[in-house]
Amino acid sequence: MTEKQRFEEELLYFFEEVTITGVKIEIDDTDCLLVGASAVIPLFGFHELRYRNINEVLLYQGSFNDDHQTEGKGRNILGKVGKGNMNRLMILSLPALRAGFKNENSATNVGIHEFVHLIDMADGVVDGIPESLMQKQYVAPWLKLMHREIESIKKNKSDINPYGATSEIEFLSVASEYFFNNPDKFQDKHPELYSLMKKMYRYSP
Repeated sequence: MTEKQRFEEELLYFFEEVTITGVKIEIDDTDCLLVGASAVIPLFGFHELRYRNINEVLLYQGSFNDDHQTEGKGRNILGKVGKGNMNRLMILSLPALRAGFKNENSATNVGIHEFVHLIDMADGVVDGIPESLMQKQYVAPWLKLMHREIESIKKNKSDINPYGATSEIEFLSVASEYFFNNPDKFQDKHPELYSLMKKMYRYSP
């Protein structure tokens, strides 16, 4: 089986398990494919792993606020994975989802960002250490590199999205967006981090 065929098989499995719903908007097959690709890409190096913590992805017409409203003030959220009564649910801004795949030179991809959060959640602790993926010998080097890079971001000495410096949790997702969306630039700018993430995700994008 080629990698393309396996990618297509993983997409089909995802579509069987997860519902994708447009909220007050029409969505098409391409939009669903972008959601599926966002899910498959981070786990593609792991033939045996699948998402067990999501049932539905909601696509909104734009950014939203903490109350999931798409109008009014405070609409600065592009993606969110649910907790509590929103358990097993993800919300994505459809324009942001499309933008993440449209510009191949971009370091941002909201779909990948949120699915990496789900991977982080899979071990029961949301801490920026994806233990369901990461072999134990890489945990200490990951923590060291992560904290070093967070300090560089805070000192404006890194091109990684500043949002990654808000917590270890967000750093994992922000760095993963960059790693998958613009691997050549990421490898050039952050060779140590790239090398470790290639081992963590078990493939080079």
